[in-house]
Amino acid sequence: MGNKKIIVIGSCNTDMVIKSDRLPIPGETVIGGTFLMNPGGKGANQAVAAARQGGKVTFISKTGNDVFGKQSVELYNAEGINTEFILSDPNLPSGVALIMVDSHGENCISVASGANSSLNVGDMKKAKDEIESADFILMQLEIPIETVEHAAELAFKKGIPVILNPAPARTLSNTLLKRLYLVTPNETEAEILSGIKVTDFDKAKQAADIISAKGVKNVVITMGVMGAFIKENDQYYSVAANKVSAIDTTAAGDCFSGTLVVGLSEGKSILEAVKMAAKAAALTVTRMGAQSSIPFRNELLLIENELSQL
Repeated sequence: MGNKKIIVIGSCNTDMVIKSDRLPIPGETVIGGTFLMNPGGKGANQAVAAARQGGKVTFISKTGNDVFGKQSVELYNAEGINTEFILSDPNLPSGVALIMVDSHGENCISVASGANSSLNVGDMKKAKDEIESADFILMQLEIPIETVEHAAELAFKKGIPVILNPAPARTLSNTLLKRLYLVTPNETEAEILSGIKVTDFDKAKQAADIISAKGVKNVVITMGVMGAFIKENDQYYSVAANKVSAIDTTAAGDCFSGTLVVGLSEGKSILEAVKMAAKAAALTVTRMGAQSSIPFRNELLLIENELSQL
């Protein structure tokens, strides 16, 4: 295992989930649901995924001074994540997602970003020495875009590779893209970044070329059951998805991103790191929940054995 230092900068939430037969219409109360409370947030999910795959992880995030924030930090400590740079906002609550799921798996989600929205440029300046000591930086877009841009600039000046998972989908400046080593959009995010509707590997290649022309050399487009498409400098690769019985796709993309960075930190090529990340994500979708579904490194051998028997 590599002991390169991975810093994940991003969001942490507590997901409160009610599963019931159907979703209520406005003004209606549906009785008889099951309640689950799970740790979530893209940044936290990716930090946990990287830690479980053997990465040496520091998580930079912001919680509220409340029970959810304290509980989250305890969970990250238990995963072996360095929580020294998880800040506490005295005025805002920790991020919370309220999720309703029906018997068909349809859901509706309302997110209160809380303290995630106040992880600001000033906080990045406070963590400057830590950020500049990283071997790899991984970020997403559930924190303010100015914060992402500032951290990317700090890393870029020091020659530290920055991997951005551009989710939730939004447009990005060419200035930011030029400071990235690798960007990992899904089909929707790739369409927003390129203007190309990604429906197959040919379209993925067109989208990757357009995104790359904006300044980021390496592009990995994740395409669900189709797999992933890679543009590494001037080389192109496609990786087939691992065939599994999916029951819950929550956190699959986050697991992919966190695992990918660990692969890179161990000196793997982008292609080999993507193959490793695809296996981890495939295991994730066979389990319920967000962080609870993210596999450990030794479990990747399980899916290799399963796949060899298909």
